[in-house]
Amino acid sequence: MATSEEELFASVDALLEEEPQLPPPAERARLREAAGITQARLAAAMKTSTQSIKNWENGRSEPKEPRLSAYRRLLNGWAAKHPAHGTAPAPADPHSETVPKTSTSPTAPAAPATQSVASAELSAMPVAPASPAARPATSSRRPAPKKTAGPALDPRFPHGPLAVLDGDGSAYGVHGIVLDCPARTIPELVEWTLKESGLGAPKLHRNGKDSDPLIILTAAAAVKLGLPERLEGHEQRRSLRLPADHPVVKQVARAKWQLTQRGFGPWARIYRKAQGRERQCVQLAILSWDALDERSWPGVADMEPADIARVLGVYATRVITPRGSTAVSGLELMTALRPPTRAVQDRATGNWVSGHNPGSLGTEPMDPAPPEATAEHPVVVNSGWTGGFLNEEAYQWVRDVDLLSDEECTLPYAVGLDLNTAFLAAAARLVVGLSAPDHFHAPAFNPKIPGSWLVDLSHIELDPRLPSPFTPDGTRPTGPAWYQTHTVAYAQELGYNVHPLEAYLRRESGAYLDPWHDRLKTAYVDTLADLGVTKDLDDGQFLAAMERHKQAEPAMAAVLAAIKATVKGGVGKLRERPQGKSYKQGERWPALERPTWRPDIRAAVISKARVNMHRKLSNMAKMTGLFPLAVLSDCVVYPSPGESPLDFLPYAASGKPQPGGFRLGPTPGLAKLEGVQTMLWAVDLMEQGLNPARHIKGGDAVLDEGE
Repeated sequence: MATSEEELFASVDALLEEEPQLPPPAERARLREAAGITQARLAAAMKTSTQSIKNWENGRSEPKEPRLSAYRRLLNGWAAKHPAHGTAPAPADPHSETVPKTSTSPTAPAAPATQSVASAELSAMPVAPASPAARPATSSRRPAPKKTAGPALDPRFPHGPLAVLDGDGSAYGVHGIVLDCPARTIPELVEWTLKESGLGAPKLHRNGKDSDPLIILTAAAAVKLGLPERLEGHEQRRSLRLPADHPVVKQVARAKWQLTQRGFGPWARIYRKAQGRERQCVQLAILSWDALDERSWPGVADMEPADIARVLGVYATRVITPRGSTAVSGLELMTALRPPTRAVQDRATGNWVSGHNPGSLGTEPMDPAPPEATAEHPVVVNSGWTGGFLNEEAYQWVRDVDLLSDEECTLPYAVGLDLNTAFLAAAARLVVGLSAPDHFHAPAFNPKIPGSWLVDLSHIELDPRLPSPFTPDGTRPTGPAWYQTHTVAYAQELGYNVHPLEAYLRRESGAYLDPWHDRLKTAYVDTLADLGVTKDLDDGQFLAAMERHKQAEPAMAAVLAAIKATVKGGVGKLRERPQGKSYKQGERWPALERPTWRPDIRAAVISKARVNMHRKLSNMAKMTGLFPLAVLSDCVVYPSPGESPLDFLPYAASGKPQPGGFRLGPTPGLAKLEGVQTMLWAVDLMEQGLNPARHIKGGDAVLDEGE
């Protein structure tokens, strides 16, 4: 059959365009051994597991891009240096290409340099010159993450705390690591995670426990493993679970694994009873089931897998490996940093046994005093308590428009200031109760004893242009009420005598939240610094940096949002209310079985935060004569002659901020600009009975009172 030159050239071009093949598995092993490289060293250089290298060399699996191109380049380099027996070495020509081009077209795209996953160790190995036209990555879902210097990994967990599993079996970890996961079912995934993945994180306290590995499933991975892409129902998907008769739930049971009482939902924990000291537990998070709440993790669920791994990896390194919502993680962090038990020696037997860890909340739940509980709590319902409750909540206050002066109304702007993580700042050196409450009648007030006091503060008269420090709505108390220690101590600080009628006090106390505060403060400050907001900036530079910090790097901005949500959510979880339509008043709900269900600690944090806010408001009035228009939690709105906080904040002649008032800065408790509107706009809202602090940013701010 006659064949034209064009047909022959087309056939040859088709061959040239085919993907270059790797050498046979046995040859891959020979080349590595000839180079004197161990499987473990090659795995570290290729950012994968030793088991993956074994699989490549015995033909069980093949590497995927971008690792495929790097591996082929390495093998070609070794082949040039260590030819098979009877084969002459390839000539050392610096201008030759050891990998064929993928296309004869001059416009064929060259692979980006960032696709290489080889580490410095890999680049030190002898390799042939790189091809300028190596095949580009086959999927745009694998962007090369930024190379950032990470902390030294625990040798037991060489691949970090977590991985994001995609539908093609690629598991994206921290620092650019990509693992090959062969699992096709959830039980296989659990086995692979525990035995082969090298995932996990060391304990945060010497008496604590290592963090279980976390696998985040993309929608494609969930479907591949037999899960529905979405959880359907009328409720929020975060509250839904797979039914007990779902095939995946049955698979888990048949494989002798167990699910926690939460069942198989967006955050599922799969475990077996520990064998000795070794825990057998894997945490799963399903992205398409709304595991990552948009309010806490803005934009993260829509990121590429490698970027999701980076965001969650930074959070895991600086805070804790996520174990659920940011609220759950905030509460878990408290326990991880203050483990309930420690090893103690039994004097009688000499054996080491588990004992109480001083400074912790212990292992058993503790009932609150009746005024510290909620109305539906069994302590209240069963006792018939009618003596009132603590009302320690964040501010929701608007000044009466009749108290606005003509001078204030003529100012052009209303400027909102927001305190950085106000609840976290309040947790610093906060002494809280560690033992059960005891009831006292007519006790002498002691500001050093944490507890709840029934006291009449209605006689205290303060400037009506400021909110009362004793009530969330800022109105003056009308009679005796229950207050947390910090609120009563502030009344005493203002120069008034206090005479409690009753009190529920705790004899044992300590700064339980100190390590929690320290870790989250460091995480917050470090993450802001990554976004260009550092402590060495002056106030003008700080405001400019804050204006652009979220656009600087969306991934790190998402980490910052998650850290802030962890603070507020963790405080809120200390008084988690019953959930579900079937709940009946007086019944115990699951949260009550946690030692960390402690509404008194939540009240202490919020009381101190509100007192701190009032102290700054009062000092501002004394130093500048300025009074706020409104306060919402940690946001305060002031009338201003200009659009910047610099136009009204108090500064000394030296240019330094005056102590005692609001100060700008990147650390917890300092302030940042929340928003700017016209004074006319603010007054209009006030006349409607609305709070300008809720809308100063341009939307509807969510009041988060730690719920």
